Amino acid sequence: MKQRRNIRRAAIAASIGLAASFAPPALADNGTNTAPLRAAVSATNIMKHLAALQAVADANGGTRAAFTPGYEASARYIERKLRAAGYTPVRQTFPYERYDTVSASLERLSPSPKTYAYDAPDGFLDMEYSGSGDVTAPLTAVDINLAGDRASTSGCEAADFGAFSPGNIALIQRGTCSFRIKADNAAAAGATGVIIFNQGNDDPADERFALFGGTLGAPQAGIPVVSTSFATGAELAGLTGVSMHLAVNSTLTKLTSFNILADTGGRADRTVLVGAHLDSVPEGPGINDNGTGTAAILETAIRLKASGQTPVNRVRFAFWGGEEPGLVGSDFYTSQLTASQIKAHAVNLNFDMVGSPNFVRFVYDGDGSSFGTKGPNGSGLVEKVFLDYFKSQNLPTAPTQFDGRSDYSGFINNGIPAGGLFTGAEDLKTVAEAAVFGGTPNVAHDACYHQACDTIRNVNTTVLEQMADAIAHSTLTFAMTTSAINGTSKGNGSGNVDLEFKASKLLK
Repeated sequence: MKQRRNIRRAAIAASIGLAASFAPPALADNGTNTAPLRAAVSATNIMKHLAALQAVADANGGTRAAFTPGYEASARYIERKLRAAGYTPVRQTFPYERYDTVSASLERLSPSPKTYAYDAPDGFLDMEYSGSGDVTAPLTAVDINLAGDRASTSGCEAADFGAFSPGNIALIQRGTCSFRIKADNAAAAGATGVIIFNQGNDDPADERFALFGGTLGAPQAGIPVVSTSFATGAELAGLTGVSMHLAVNSTLTKLTSFNILADTGGRADRTVLVGAHLDSVPEGPGINDNGTGTAAILETAIRLKASGQTPVNRVRFAFWGGEEPGLVGSDFYTSQLTASQIKAHAVNLNFDMVGSPNFVRFVYDGDGSSFGTKGPNGSGLVEKVFLDYFKSQNLPTAPTQFDGRSDYSGFINNGIPAGGLFTGAEDLKTVAEAAVFGGTPNVAHDACYHQACDTIRNVNTTVLEQMADAIAHSTLTFAMTTSAINGTSKGNGSGNVDLEFKASKLLK
């Protein structure tokens, strides 16, 4: 999981104040008593699963990353536990083309020669899935805007390149459309390379000024594409007679991995998809990210089967592979669904990082009331189930935005109602958040996010217990409902959410 850096703090501050108000205990919206399952799903047992995942990482070079022996060993543990509980887990394999940078360089040859350092604040980065190439050519700015609010559609329309000289390198400003659209339009106009600089519009988190890491979303043949900061781009745009040397040497490696899927009984035309990603980043064991989500849904699956209850609606527990390199497993899953199978998915519940040490109880903003970006029809109901539950427990929450940084992405892009929980990653806890949730302000929600120190010692068991109860509650609530969620099961879901990220990489 990767948390966005441009959270709208005012919206969160307003929302957490409202969510903290007390309400009497309430049952699920359909009258289902979830208390027995919540009692059975305990942080104590979840921590046992996390200890097993930690042992897997310890035995496999400190990681459980996709396409590694540590991931395979993690999967075998999950499958063994599911079989022992009475499930029949299956592996859904998927292909992946991994992008790797061999070398990259960026130089200004004239005027005033300058070499830009790779991954330095005033330097550059190659875009994921950039083409390989070694180009020396004049630089041409394309429809950029350095004045006022710097609103930009640079490179978003083919007409932007009407005066572009084929063979030149295109200087394009971030804004409005995806980097892939900008790069494709540049290539179609005959550009031999692309430099995309940050937009430079007002943002308290500095995200629209600094050097950024972006992705073209999928492999593209041809031209090298890199990113720079706003300051670097604005400097280049202000010079005349600019000649650049741009080189990217990259490789694509074809790999195969898998998701793990396990089903209960119940109506297959109202499938409740409960998902969490199983893989870690290569840099660490990934116990909070996302061992906590994985272990919590595993324990929910085990205790649901042990309860003897037969769900009205089929529950499919999904342990996603390849989330960290780009939501690969969950995107593959949704890409294989037919139109009728999409309609048969009532809801996607996504749980990615639910034990952060300096936590906030984040709930995805399904109805768009906090951030203006709502999920497909029905997502507001999913959000309400979580909010009503936490209110019944007198536990405050805050909203978090659908922005494309976790496995809900493929579901909402296919019009499937979605929601879930999250306790925070690299963003710093604000003073307002600390006043409501406790913890330490101006310290990351998870200071070990994507690092080797994301071990079993990096889990707050208090919030893990609270989130696990909410996971059990929401799973059983949707499993037992006898009425359709007002989304794809009625055929009126829509996949029109404009996501900004694909995992940790910016799309636009």
